[in-house]
Amino acid sequence: MSTMNTPEVQMTLTAAACVEVKKFMQQENVAPEVGGLRVSVQPGGCSGFKYGLLIEDAAAEDDMVIESDGFKVFVDPFSAQYISGVTIDYVTSMQGSGFTFKNPNATGGCGCGSSFSA
Repeated sequence: MSTMNTPEVQMTLTAAACVEVKKFMQQENVAPEVGGLRVSVQPGGCSGFKYGLLIEDAAAEDDMVIESDGFKVFVDPFSAQYISGVTIDYVTSMQGSGFTFKNPNATGGCGCGSSFSA
C-alpha cells in the first residue's frame, strides 16, 4: 500500500532538466520506481531563501510526491509553500551549465539564480 501524499504543488521541469535528472539518477544507481529528485527550499542564500536539488533513494514520510517524466519529485511541506508554480530548467551557456529556477512567487532575487525572497 502506498502512503504517498496527493500532490498539491504545481511545478514544471523542462525537457532539458528531466534529461539531466535521469542522468544523475543513473550515475547514482537510484531506481526511478522508488527514488527521485528532492526539490527543497532552505533559509539562506543572498536573498533569504535558496533552492536545493538532491537525488534521493526514497521519499520521506511527509513528502508530496509528483510524477515527472519517468521519475518522482519529492517536496517537503515547508518547501511546498514556496515551490508552487516554479519552473526548473537546465541551461548550458558560456559561463557553464546548471539548473535554473523561475519562480513567479518570488518578490526578489539575485544574480546567482538559486536564491530568492518571498
